[in-house]
Amino acid sequence: MKLPAFLTETRLNWLGLFVRLALGGVIFVAGALKVTTPYKAAAAMRAYELLPISVANIFGYALPWFEVGLGALLILGVATRLSAFFAGSLMFIFILAISSAWARGLSIDCGCFGGGGQVAPGETKYLQEVLRDFGLALLAVYLYWRPHTKWALEPGSR
Repeated sequence: MKLPAFLTETRLNWLGLFVRLALGGVIFVAGALKVTTPYKAAAAMRAYELLPISVANIFGYALPWFEVGLGALLILGVATRLSAFFAGSLMFIFILAISSAWARGLSIDCGCFGGGGQVAPGETKYLQEVLRDFGLALLAVYLYWRPHTKWALEPGSR
């Protein structure tokens, strides 16, 4: 596919760096904020009412560490295509979970950056959360499509 003249290889490499750092940074921070209070992450996972309590607890305790690792891989530019695939998949799952809570009339905070659980009905931010995760999923798609970026540790990056 022929790219427009203004989209030079160098500009795409710099854009890729920005995308990698933005996506990786958001995922890393989201995980890091939850690592220190894993019981709250587990409570946030249970609030979605999608999984049995024991399974929700396991995911609640494991997800923050997965996010920290995934964010670090993206920031460093290691296994970028695979990391982007997992990041995009994670965002898709988050979109489905938030949409499900919204459709079922639950009043919860997503718990994406710590906290989570029940909130007053007027305090939900489902549309903002879905749009944010959709934007992050688009960044992941870009990195999957074009994983070689500036300053990445991955062999073959520029």
